[in-house]
Amino acid sequence: MRYLLSSLFLFALFFAGCSTKEVFEPKQITGEWDALKSIDAEIVDKTSDAAQLDNAKVLAGNDELNVTIAPEFRVVGKSAGYILSTDIDGHLRLHDIKTAQTVELDLKKTIAAASTDGDVVAVVFANGKMALYKLSTKELLLKLEGAASIALDARIVNPYFMNDLVLFLTLDGKIVIVNKNLKKRLRTIIVSAAEYFNNVIYFDIVQNRLIVATGTKILSFGTSQKRAELEARSIAHDEENLYIATKQGDIVEVSPDLDTKSKAHFPFAHFLALKVYDKNVYALEKEGYLIKLSKDLLTYTIYDVDISGDSYVYTGKDRFFVGDEAVLLRNNANCK
Repeated sequence: MRYLLSSLFLFALFFAGCSTKEVFEPKQITGEWDALKSIDAEIVDKTSDAAQLDNAKVLAGNDELNVTIAPEFRVVGKSAGYILSTDIDGHLRLHDIKTAQTVELDLKKTIAAASTDGDVVAVVFANGKMALYKLSTKELLLKLEGAASIALDARIVNPYFMNDLVLFLTLDGKIVIVNKNLKKRLRTIIVSAAEYFNNVIYFDIVQNRLIVATGTKILSFGTSQKRAELEARSIAHDEENLYIATKQGDIVEVSPDLDTKSKAHFPFAHFLALKVYDKNVYALEKEGYLIKLSKDLLTYTIYDVDISGDSYVYTGKDRFFVGDEAVLLRNNANCK
């Protein structure tokens, strides 16, 4: 990762490889996936909902935004009409996407994650502590203790606002739920208790259930809780089901309650990204393959795709951005 959050206690694991030299070698390839499009700059950093380019601009969805990230700053994410960026000294900048104007909070400590809603900014610091700030006055509203982590997965998740609640997705495998109006912690839910690389790497809501994942476990939380032990490289979902690409080369379809519905196995596959689009599931593999699966995972086709497996990968609305290329998940001339 181009930018280290803290030289003392953060390590960015970007899933650079496995312990074996064996690689994915499909037995049958349908053809070359040539629905590619060059972009004007190369991705140099990313979050789950934004990517930073080497021209200092930002991608969100499929679009390059009218936002410029300053040197020594990194993109944190997209939130409530802003792109958030930060530097190692704790300066947090909120760039208004429409006006390009910038507001800055000087928080003095290295920031791992942040998001905003209205006049409230939620921050997770690299030492594990959490806080709420009032954007207009820059005053501290609430400070919460949190555990420091020795090493982190690079896929850090920003806080999530849900009406009066703020969900902090912590660096030590927890969900901390806060009422922003009462300025009070309501509940803490443990997702995983692993010693290393245990930060939350994924969060979404599917069928009114919170889906939260660390590198080794996935939690489904609603009226009840259920956990599954899966080492996820990438997670995607449609309106009904979750799809999980694992370190073991599996793509697994599960219900929002985490009941397994189907599975496809690709020996030694190193998945870079996963996307549910239209009526299919698409998996991008490091050796330069695009796997197109039916949603029930019973049928699939594999294509060669001209990408660099060592580049940053960002998932757009209907495409994968890889380095300075976009792999379009539609209208491929040779792969219908």
